Amino acid sequence: MSFKFERLEVWKRSIDWADALIDIAENLPRNYQYSLADQLRRAALSVPTNIAKGSGRDHVKESRYFYRIAKGSLYETVSLLVMIGKPGQLTPVDYKKLYNEANEIAAILSKLAST
Repeated sequence: MSFKFERLEVWKRSIDWADALIDIAENLPRNYQYSLADQLRRAALSVPTNIAKGSGRDHVKESRYFYRIAKGSLYETVSLLVMIGKPGQLTPVDYKKLYNEANEIAAILSKLAST
């Protein structure tokens, strides 16, 4: 038996995406650890967490609310990703891969928030 969110492809993808971003946060220079890295970790973790919360709600309206929060956290994380990419903390290939995956997750969340 599993929880409903564990069967959602968007949750699985957001877990992998968050894991990758947490690894990046852990490897940022010391001067980024207490600001940018901490915010990156929290924002990235908020995406799958809010997807899970949304899937556990009894009413569609409540589920949509948490899917919208997850999408907002995703956007916050992408903004942080852009900041990290500018000083060259990521290779262009890694940046593009994470950015594209965020775009795909956002599209799925948009559908979930409106259905």
